[in-house]
Amino acid sequence: MEIFEVISKILGAIFIVCYAYQFFYIIVTFIKKEKPHKEPRDNRIAILVSARNEEAVIGNLIRSINNQSYKRELITIFVIADNCDDNTAKISGELGAKVYERFNKEMIGKGYALELLYENIVRDYGDSYFDAYLVLDADNILDVKYVEEMNRVFCDGYEVLTSYRNSKNYGDNWISAGYGLWFLRESKYLNYSRMLLNTSCAVSGTGFMFSSNVIREVGGWKFFLLTEDIEFTIHNVTKGRKIGYASNAELYDEQPTKFSQSWNQRLRWSKGYLQVWGKYGGLLSKNLFSKSFRSCYDMIMTILPALIISILTCINIAVGYIYGAICNAELSGFNETVLGTLAGMYLTLYIVGFITTLTEWKKIHTSALKKLLYTFTFPFFMFTYIPISFVALFKKVKWTPITHNKSVSLDEITKEH
Repeated sequence: MEIFEVISKILGAIFIVCYAYQFFYIIVTFIKKEKPHKEPRDNRIAILVSARNEEAVIGNLIRSINNQSYKRELITIFVIADNCDDNTAKISGELGAKVYERFNKEMIGKGYALELLYENIVRDYGDSYFDAYLVLDADNILDVKYVEEMNRVFCDGYEVLTSYRNSKNYGDNWISAGYGLWFLRESKYLNYSRMLLNTSCAVSGTGFMFSSNVIREVGGWKFFLLTEDIEFTIHNVTKGRKIGYASNAELYDEQPTKFSQSWNQRLRWSKGYLQVWGKYGGLLSKNLFSKSFRSCYDMIMTILPALIISILTCINIAVGYIYGAICNAELSGFNETVLGTLAGMYLTLYIVGFITTLTEWKKIHTSALKKLLYTFTFPFFMFTYIPISFVALFKKVKWTPITHNKSVSLDEITKEH
């Protein structure tokens, strides 16, 4: 059994070596300060929303946009009603959005909807009327200064930037809290730290902005993998761009509460990471030897090693126990190694979740009891990624919409608990 114990320890050591820098990222936020912003200028901003049967939530998004502190005449809301059979288009139009409809059930996915939306905007407005494009999801709610803060960082010279992602249903259950805590950690201790260290941040699904130059350079929205956000991120990183982060631009989105829905969504993400690696892995690896080393290394760690190491660890444990049963081998030492590995993984994830909960305490809108309780369930939520990642290696995955029905206003989200 010694060989299995050794393999387990080697895999653990590799994981620590690969991801130790992310603990440094946590420290950075306490010792380094943001650079002062440049004087902002007025920019015409097009807000892009891809919506599929989102009549329950899209009204609150548009109202939160209409209430922005940024000059309203500089904002234009565009909604692409993607294969909708509800009142998404009607509600969006009544609230002032420019609405286009798409009916194509062969080419399914947010990337295809954004492609058609941009094509319609160029046809009606030209490709240089807007200075920047801001991508949101229909279930989002924006803080009143969101667009103002995004524009402020955009004016610092970042052609692509992302924002602080919070949850509007954090306290629903351990699943929504798992998502919420992960996105808070990603915002505070990945993207914020990257920004402080002058390396590239990463776009995460929604709440990101890019200049008209970026999309003209590509020739439109050309990112169609299952994780089009990561594909867009890696494309820009390999082009030498540093993606910025607007720490004071806060949005809220709805997280799944059912495990079946969460499984399907994260299965798509895991498969998408593999697709992105297949498309950009070679280029990322090549750029490790360029001035973009830090950004490229960080992106490689984001899309691949944790998945592979976790799967190999599980395989090693399973094979070890099978071998022990067949050969009637002594398992006490191996049991200790396995328990030590699992305990180490749990403790690491708990510490990350606990630190994030403490520092973002006032931004987590649920009861104090739930905030503390969900630090203990967070590691279990993350453990469920392991079987999901394993299935993603072999299963063909298609894009499927996530149902949103949490219809709440900004005031309702942020009320005191």
